[in-house]
Amino acid sequence: MFRFLPWKSIVKRAARAYGIADPALWLARIRSFAQPSEVAEPIELLRAGILFHARGIVNTKAIQHNLDWIWPYWVQRQFDPNDVSFIPRAFSFSHVNLTHRNWTAVGLPELSIYSIVDPRGLFTPLQDGWSIDCWLVAPDGKMVAPSRLPDAAVRQELVVSDNDLSVVTLSRLHGMTLKQTARVVVEQDQPVAELQVTATAEGAAKLVVALRPYNPEGVQFIDTIDASEPQTGWLVNDKTEVMLDRPAEQMLVSDYAHGDVSSLLHGSTERIGGNHDQPHVVCSVGMATAAAIYPFEGETTLRVRVPLQQELASLGNVEKFNPRVTWNEARRPIAKLQIPDARMQGLYDGAVQTLLLLSADEVVPGPYTYRRFWFRDACIMMNSLLAIGMPDRCRRMIEKFPSRQLRNGYFRSQDGEWDSNGQVLWFFDRYEQLTGERLSDELMATLPRAVEWIQNKRVMDDADPLHVGLLPAGFSAEHLGPNDHYYWDDFWAEAGLRSAAAIYARRSQSREAADATAKADDLRRAIDRSIHRIPAWRSLSGIPASPHRRIDSGAIGSLVADYPLQLYAAGAPPIMATVDALLRRCFLHGGFFQDMIHSGVNAYLTLDIAQTLLRAGDSRYRDLVESVAKLASPTGQWPEAIHPQTGGGCMGDGQHGWAAAEWAMMMRSLFVREEADRLVVGSGLFAEWFESDEDLVFGPTLTPWGAVTVRVANPRVEPTIHIDATWRGAPPRVDVALPGFARIDQANTAGPLPLARDENQRAAPSLHHHTLAEGSPR
Repeated sequence: MFRFLPWKSIVKRAARAYGIADPALWLARIRSFAQPSEVAEPIELLRAGILFHARGIVNTKAIQHNLDWIWPYWVQRQFDPNDVSFIPRAFSFSHVNLTHRNWTAVGLPELSIYSIVDPRGLFTPLQDGWSIDCWLVAPDGKMVAPSRLPDAAVRQELVVSDNDLSVVTLSRLHGMTLKQTARVVVEQDQPVAELQVTATAEGAAKLVVALRPYNPEGVQFIDTIDASEPQTGWLVNDKTEVMLDRPAEQMLVSDYAHGDVSSLLHGSTERIGGNHDQPHVVCSVGMATAAAIYPFEGETTLRVRVPLQQELASLGNVEKFNPRVTWNEARRPIAKLQIPDARMQGLYDGAVQTLLLLSADEVVPGPYTYRRFWFRDACIMMNSLLAIGMPDRCRRMIEKFPSRQLRNGYFRSQDGEWDSNGQVLWFFDRYEQLTGERLSDELMATLPRAVEWIQNKRVMDDADPLHVGLLPAGFSAEHLGPNDHYYWDDFWAEAGLRSAAAIYARRSQSREAADATAKADDLRRAIDRSIHRIPAWRSLSGIPASPHRRIDSGAIGSLVADYPLQLYAAGAPPIMATVDALLRRCFLHGGFFQDMIHSGVNAYLTLDIAQTLLRAGDSRYRDLVESVAKLASPTGQWPEAIHPQTGGGCMGDGQHGWAAAEWAMMMRSLFVREEADRLVVGSGLFAEWFESDEDLVFGPTLTPWGAVTVRVANPRVEPTIHIDATWRGAPPRVDVALPGFARIDQANTAGPLPLARDENQRAAPSLHHHTLAEGSPR
């Protein structure tokens, strides 16, 4: 019925009556910047954006008028006019975290609940929930409130040990030290978020454990707080327990009208409602705060726990949680990396941990902001999971894919994005190649409709020669710009069709294989025609994001044709022209700066370019790898995009799964990477690693021919390379191509291979010195 209503006229009349500009006119103007498309904006993103800015509006009302409160780290920085993170608020209708979107998740191998820790130890145990903070107070009123401390006073690290995953935050000032260790543990077969606190002081002091109505995104309401008897915890919002392992000497509460509970720490013991032994607070605004106080001298410890059973039940994942799977068991099959660079080694271990966490149930690209499913992120993350030795997890994920396929064959994450069918078909092929297993009948039944959807979706009757035969204009990968005919979608579609052909060929289904191949060839011809028709002044001999765009940062999407899809030969001129243009125009501080939406340095896209350079034999790849390592947070994580001035996250999730996946794949590629008919071994190993006496190792990693471990023994004195493989059939061609050593083509992998140094090999000029000089225009 709504379609038959004259709603545009109704809206126009209402707007005129209230003196407001006609929204339909403005919407038409906005959409004119994009190519016409059947889905202007995916409803899923609109919904997420509404929720995001709804919180931002709450932040606007809550924060700037109450800067005497102790706020989370990002607020303390972003609202400080003396800080580089400061953002004037003026006409900003919503105040959101744009400068320090950093957090680190803790959890369990088979638990899809992610408790997060911000850069100052603020612990948020529940999904998008309130938080727990800890402070120290000296008798003279001096405080250690971690969110307010300078960077030099705080150290944070991710601890990955045998059966533990924890984030440790150490804060020191005024002769006092606060150590907070956050993790998730199992108690009586149930998950429990745990915060262990150790406080030391040169004299007397108070340890304060505080309930905070916010998290790293901003305000999160606390309406009610009830203290337990005898002062060993709270019940928050009438449902969630916070348990303290010993009674507090004093428990304080406050509501919004009386200010932050932190204001009561210096002498006043006013309570809002309740009584001395059992304080209670109800806040109509949703900004209730509470503090448990523990006086001490010298040192004290405390354990704070939040049971997660209710959270698990609300997600419907009670039966999926297996408390008996330990971190040791989960990590056992994973490819081992051993290099003398402790920073890069730690980043690999952290990346593996992130991938395990974010694939506990469905694969999600982040523990908080992006805790939802997209085929795009899932397929890229599962490709990494496969490579490092986690096929069981991947099998579990792809078994859910048929339920997400629509009757018309579309694998739908959200409307308006046309890359998903290609990605699913490509990953199905990767799964069969790397595991040697066959897809189930249920998965095979999705292939014909997926292939036909791609063919039917192509724009075959459009008069515009620039995009005829391509997929329609769409929102695509979100960060490429306004709706357009993105080559990103087309390259994924081509790769998906070729993957479907390969899957059919393995089953000797020659007719289906030939049909998928013919469709792929026809699409490739349309792509090539489109690229060749782009005026040279726009293309710069490269491949822009779409046939209607100039070379800009959106062209990063077109490089998917090289990595990971390998639709072009290594070092192909259009690919390298695109790379060179991006290096000249779109790099900042050694990383790829994405102007579109992200407006930050992007770690995983920088690594994608590094993979293309490595594949082309261009040694500039290592500058990019080193830059990405420097961009990681102290806990070894990358947000989706990084603020070029603060170094904190400015876009997306603060712990990005795609970035972790690409770091793991980059470390793998340094040791072993695949070409169509061969393995290339050692082509990315850093020269300085050969100054170490410790063996260089990566593996076992799955490849299309079997599991492979690459080891360089005695790298400093008499280096030999060992390729330990379990081939599933005839061994592939193996080329050993270590920088600085004589190349060994078609190497015999049956035994150790001595490496002879090649003095004629010279390193390429440093990328930093020649194209990324500080202060040079992008």
